[in-house]
Amino acid sequence: MRTLCASTLIGEFFVIAFAGLVAMKDPDLTSATVWTVCGIGMLLSVLLCGMLGRRGGVELGWALQIALIASGFVVPLMFFMGLMFAVLWWASVHFGRKIDEAKARFAAAEPEAQPQ
Repeated sequence: MRTLCASTLIGEFFVIAFAGLVAMKDPDLTSATVWTVCGIGMLLSVLLCGMLGRRGGVELGWALQIALIASGFVVPLMFFMGLMFAVLWWASVHFGRKIDEAKARFAAAEPEAQPQ
């Protein structure tokens, strides 16, 4: 699960960066506002990659997804993106756990290597 979730977070990093470039074309938003919101989201997504293996890492991931949705109050484009990220995060956690379970089953079914 850790690899799949970390890949999702890195993907979010890049999408948020590109979304920031698009949001800068909105005349109602200043570049400082856009890059503050997007920069914080980008920073948190990278930092969270290192915390996934620790207790509460997945929950922090959910907190990040909620924060990204809430950032839509500042940069409206982030409402849509935050919802898409939350769906992607759910899929990463759900299917990542299934992959981990399958890997554990296969590892348990393999005969022990005989030392020679």
